[in-house]
Amino acid sequence: MAAKNERIYTMDDLPQLIDGISSDHVVGVTQYIVNMMSHPAYGQEYRWSKDDFELGCALGRGKFGRVYLARERQTKFMVAMKVMFKSELVKGRVEKQMLREVEIQSRLKHPHILRLYTWFHDDRRIYLALELASQGELYKHLKASPQGRFNEQRSAKYTYQVADALNYCHANNVIHRDLKPENILLTDDDNVKLADFGWSAHTNSNRRKTMCGTLDYLPPEMVEGKIYDDSVDQWCLGILCYEFLVGFPPFESENTEATYDKIRRLKVEYPRFMSAGAKDLISKLLRIPSSSRITLIDVMKHSWIKENMNK
Repeated sequence: MAAKNERIYTMDDLPQLIDGISSDHVVGVTQYIVNMMSHPAYGQEYRWSKDDFELGCALGRGKFGRVYLARERQTKFMVAMKVMFKSELVKGRVEKQMLREVEIQSRLKHPHILRLYTWFHDDRRIYLALELASQGELYKHLKASPQGRFNEQRSAKYTYQVADALNYCHANNVIHRDLKPENILLTDDDNVKLADFGWSAHTNSNRRKTMCGTLDYLPPEMVEGKIYDDSVDQWCLGILCYEFLVGFPPFESENTEATYDKIRRLKVEYPRFMSAGAKDLISKLLRIPSSSRITLIDVMKHSWIKENMNK
């Protein structure tokens, strides 16, 4: 499943590829690499279909898609296969949103962004072969944590990784616009993968006006119907960091108008257990006007992040 502009290795590179692999695994890894290089799709144009994959158990279900564990038949490579019915996409009027998601996510290659390896369709369905993040949604881990929140070390690590992913997106003219724990997946080695690019936008001008995303995460410029730029993702990162630490977003209210009012007035209540460093970072992300928000690079360099990631 090598993508365009990615290096294509040959059998001559095999010694380099297995260098450092323990003797217990070198035979299996070598066979796996040989199988990958022998696949007709490796380094070539290839027409994928559902017949190339074995579908396994269901991993989850969304409004327009179901996700299954899947294995590519020849290489045994494991993926998460998202299957969507065309009729449901048309009925929900989200065809353009789905195509935008495919177009954007297929081009993004970053350690903390979920890879879209390939996609294909038949008469009734669209299939997305996605990187497997076997621990699932970060949201379920948040809710299962003691008191429904992460400690500061875990929160800092995840905040850093999401900031890193968003910084890469912005460098490639992509605004995510729908950051929340449900749209972040977790790997076996406890690293995050930013996912669900359905509301994302690719824009060279870095100026948009569409109101989208999740109510509790909406930035004030969207609430006011103003033109905005990629700094909306910084606002959402501040909300996300707060939710990691507290267990719920800061502007959560009994109804939509009450939430809008809190967002407009920037009414944030910090609990006593939150450290001064965490408050400082969040307060620098949740700012009006948007131009005063801390940059993503500065988020990654923030003293609270560094202190907790070194523990």
